[in-house]
Amino acid sequence: MSDDTAPTKILNIFSLADTEKIGRQIGRLLVPGDVLLLTGDLGAGKTTLTQSIARGLDVPEEYYVTSPSFALMHEYPGRCPLYHFDCYRLSGEDDIEGAGLSEYLATTSGVCVVEWASRLGSLTPDNALTIQIILLPAERRRMVFQSDGASWMQRLEPVIVQFDLNKSG
Repeated sequence: MSDDTAPTKILNIFSLADTEKIGRQIGRLLVPGDVLLLTGDLGAGKTTLTQSIARGLDVPEEYYVTSPSFALMHEYPGRCPLYHFDCYRLSGEDDIEGAGLSEYLATTSGVCVVEWASRLGSLTPDNALTIQIILLPAERRRMVFQSDGASWMQRLEPVIVQFDLNKSG
């Protein structure tokens, strides 16, 4: 999503532990049918965030969440299934459809987390939440949350407020 008019929330993340806390909190609020679109440079923390989201979705600890760069998708059990995609090696919509990934984007049985989501093109679901992770100096990051669906911003508000309170207190 690159719509500058879509509602946006921003969090400054100061450590890997912060990324993990935010991911777990996001995972706890997810419901079947949710789609998260992760963008950011290599090494920005997309897989780390997904690992923490998985824990918030109650994916058992014995399932080590890894980037599905070569498998394209990994499925994990939890409170609801987690479908974790990595579109890095795909060149666009035709590759995504050819791999059968587009069907998962419309699922109502689980949650989809898509790394390198910009490659989805027109397959990008409406009402998905985009999380852009921006690398900053000194290992810090900025997370920019954006969605055309107002419900996402309402759902994220307690997470963002709690995180900001913990950082200022």
